[in-house]
Amino acid sequence: MRYFSTRGGTDAATASEAVVSGIAGGGGLFAPETIPLAVDSSGSLNGLIASDYRELAVKIMRPYLSGFTGAELAECAAAYSYGDGFDDPDIAPLVRAGGSDCFFLELFHGKTLAFKDMALSMLPALMRIAAGKTGRENKILILAATSGDTGKAALEYFADKAGFEIAVFFPEDGVSAIQKKQMTTQRGGNTFAAGIKGNFDDAQNGVKQMFVNERLRNDLLSAGYELTSANSINVGRLLPQIVYYFYAYSQMVNKFGLRAGDKINFTVPTGNFGNILAAYYAKKMGLPVNRLVCASNVNNVLCEFFNTGVYDRNREFYRTASPSMDILISSNLERFLYHLAGSRVAGLMAALKESGSFRYGGLTDEIAGYYATEEETMSGIKQMWDEGYLIDTHTSVAYGCYKKYTAETRDASPNVVVATASPYKFAKDVCFAISGEETEADAFAAMDELSRLTGTPVPKALNGLAGMEERHATVCGTDEMEDILRRRYL
Repeated sequence: MRYFSTRGGTDAATASEAVVSGIAGGGGLFAPETIPLAVDSSGSLNGLIASDYRELAVKIMRPYLSGFTGAELAECAAAYSYGDGFDDPDIAPLVRAGGSDCFFLELFHGKTLAFKDMALSMLPALMRIAAGKTGRENKILILAATSGDTGKAALEYFADKAGFEIAVFFPEDGVSAIQKKQMTTQRGGNTFAAGIKGNFDDAQNGVKQMFVNERLRNDLLSAGYELTSANSINVGRLLPQIVYYFYAYSQMVNKFGLRAGDKINFTVPTGNFGNILAAYYAKKMGLPVNRLVCASNVNNVLCEFFNTGVYDRNREFYRTASPSMDILISSNLERFLYHLAGSRVAGLMAALKESGSFRYGGLTDEIAGYYATEEETMSGIKQMWDEGYLIDTHTSVAYGCYKKYTAETRDASPNVVVATASPYKFAKDVCFAISGEETEADAFAAMDELSRLTGTPVPKALNGLAGMEERHATVCGTDEMEDILRRRYL
């Protein structure tokens, strides 16, 4: 398997080179030359649906990671990746709720209580092995922007890992209080987190500018650092996410009686487009998927794109109760378009940079776009809790979009809503949705209030968070991000 820049103009990279480098030439992203089939020659899924999560991870990822041995991938998926760090033995359990044909894929059972655990628990091992295969001897400096969950997960899994340093930038006022506290209290001598005065798009743009800054990269190399990313712009972050879509399907067959080969839908709450892109890859690999529903909040740039073919970030930006989706520039959409449009992507990205918008007329109907308002998000949480199932704000956005999709299309296919975070990470909003009353409690007291309201326990990973020592207090403007990085590492 070879990897190419979505913007062309560079030679092919090996899988190891793509994982270590993070970003491709010309500011593009590495995309696989082909999307391999995971089913056998007869189209059978039998070899996959009988596998546990770790075995499945090796089977799904191995065609993409040429040069990695089966033993190396098994090491990456071993206990320290998908083991004691997860509080459910199924790693990503599937539960039925919200109707006989609606299921929730719970991706929040890892150390940081969000779906980013599913890939970032594996990424350090992938990077370490890839660095050895490419002869890297420098320390690897992980540079990431986050809308809330990636930052904590990246900091957590790279903390005190030999040969790595990690720096994360997050919107100071654009993440939940719990997400912020998770990052600013992160332990580890090799970790650094800084808030920026702006939104996630500002943080992401600042990080991308540093990646394409040749002077900065060369200065870091001279100081002994190899710059790379832990965001889903790194293909090593994206590939492990494909696995849980196959795992969801296997649970549909093994636990809920789906006939192997029958098609299902996935509804995915979407901001930076990485999670639903992994679902798209799974579909192209042969997973029996009918439709993918791209679920947006009121920052509905993606919903509009899939309905009109116009991507336009020139709109009002909203801070919502689902902050990890408060994004107007969805980086991974570039990879999706590359698989549809090839070399034309460079022109589309140039138009986006210059005018803030582009038009693309080659969309298929594989992905449907819907969005949920803040009111619909709150009512979705209340409706689900009235039925005995507790969801967070982002998952509620997806549930609302699922209901709109089925009402409009009458599609009766079983549907899996991708549940991306623990409701306790957004306890104030969830409390409000359930009780109908604003709480005067701070975000940490609200966790106790949510536990009292619902009779569910506060997750162990959040116990004691309020009293933890703040270790990362830097706040900067977007124009200061490079200087902050230089002062720390040069």
